Amino acid sequence: MTTSTPVGASAPAAGRRSRAKQEPTGTDRIPKPSQGWYRVKGTDLKLRRVTTILEQGCSKGDALTFWAGNITAETAMNNLPYLVSSSLHPERRTEAYDWLRRAHTRKKDERADIGTAVHKLVEAHVLGTPMPAELLDDPEMAPFLDHFLRFVEEWQVTFEASEMVVGNEEAGYAGTLDYLLRSPLIAAALAAYFEVEVPEDSVFCGDTKTGGELDVKGVYPEASLQMAAYRKARVAWLRDGTKVPMPATFWSGVVLHLRPEGYRLIPAVADDAVFEAFLTVKRNAEWTSGLSKQVIRPALTLPNTNSEERAA
Repeated sequence: MTTSTPVGASAPAAGRRSRAKQEPTGTDRIPKPSQGWYRVKGTDLKLRRVTTILEQGCSKGDALTFWAGNITAETAMNNLPYLVSSSLHPERRTEAYDWLRRAHTRKKDERADIGTAVHKLVEAHVLGTPMPAELLDDPEMAPFLDHFLRFVEEWQVTFEASEMVVGNEEAGYAGTLDYLLRSPLIAAALAAYFEVEVPEDSVFCGDTKTGGELDVKGVYPEASLQMAAYRKARVAWLRDGTKVPMPATFWSGVVLHLRPEGYRLIPAVADDAVFEAFLTVKRNAEWTSGLSKQVIRPALTLPNTNSEERAA
């Protein structure tokens, strides 16, 4: 018997056996986020991260510029003696300048830290696992937890899933939803609000936001885009790594705006029209992170028109 190696393929080295690709098992099958992507283990498939899509594809206009300016101005006004004294000493001036210009970054990081901590508390409650001791002992976290537990009791909430990775391989994205929930009172409230029928056993997508101020700001339209992407996922990975079809959910989800002073439950429309908008944002993100970096090239140089070179 004769064997042949296809052109372009490399044959195994003599005396070596080719190593079979090991299939992931258990929780290793759950895609993990890395540098803006979710990589599906055991395959070459990469799914763009939903939050990265929203960051790259949604234009904030001047909103972030104004926000950063306001934070810097507020920080300066609250620390005038320090800034004035520092301005008189060259060696301290640079340090004060750097500290002031990073005011908005510190505020952003502070909000992110609070949001992450709150999500850990919520996840522990949903899963029935012990809450991290360092968070339970943090007085800053106490009001968030109290208001979350009040939300669960007042709205008679039961949770179906928490921090579940979901994806749409055809559309090329994945993400981690906060939770899926049921609540007859939420169903009734949405039915009255939208004047439609909402079965009381409906499953809803839910999300928690901790920024801004109650009844002022803190829940933005991007929350609906994110929720629509999760609703339209085709697959989900359970906590043991099992891959299952994404459960069907109602076309409006809810955002729990959780603040130290209380909470609000905000409807977030995530229907087909919002999903189409998300796909547009995804295309914008692909332009911003990819093709836009290739279309403007270095300046042209005049071609050589020397007559002797033309004759040659």
